[in-house]
Amino acid sequence: MDPATLTQEISPLEAVAALFAVLYLVLAIRESLWCWPAAFISSVLMLVVVFGARLYSEVALNVYYAAMAVYGWYQWHYGGRTRGAAELPISIWPLKMHALAVGGSLALSAAVGWLMSRYTQAAFPYLDGFLAVSSVVTTYLVARKILENWLYWLVIDGLWLYVYWQRELYLLVALTALYLVLVVIGLARWHRDWRAQIAVPA
Repeated sequence: MDPATLTQEISPLEAVAALFAVLYLVLAIRESLWCWPAAFISSVLMLVVVFGARLYSEVALNVYYAAMAVYGWYQWHYGGRTRGAAELPISIWPLKMHALAVGGSLALSAAVGWLMSRYTQAAFPYLDGFLAVSSVVTTYLVARKILENWLYWLVIDGLWLYVYWQRELYLLVALTALYLVLVVIGLARWHRDWRAQIAVPA
């Protein structure tokens, strides 16, 4: 596909939504509260795009993302006050919590994948189901400022990269590759900030 054709297939709303999605990631890396308004705008714009395309499961997913943007803003702004901090600190989950999150995601993904394989023409029903379910779970981890969310996104975005490449969606391949770079940066920066945080005497 030549660049001119590719550009014609991208609506202005999609382009702006993608820009705000990148802005959200950059601001989340910096632990800026403003990442959540960026996420909200991106989700609402993408909701309009996918509704127009009659992709109703994507509509539901973007409604969830918009709601989580509000929840994330509240948690980052006020959640730390219950712990005696000015803002919500970065925290880590014990292994049992990750086991529950991963196990629950896999079980639900299998059910969603089975339904998609039976009732839709999805190209990768089980993988698509896993990516949708795990994205929902991981977005919650971001809202709670759980350090390991970046590891989850590494796996998720790596799989999205494969899906987009197989479907020859090269613009999304490039965008997801950028996301992966930002995820690695986010993991490194949050890990550094978390270590500095736990080094401060209580």
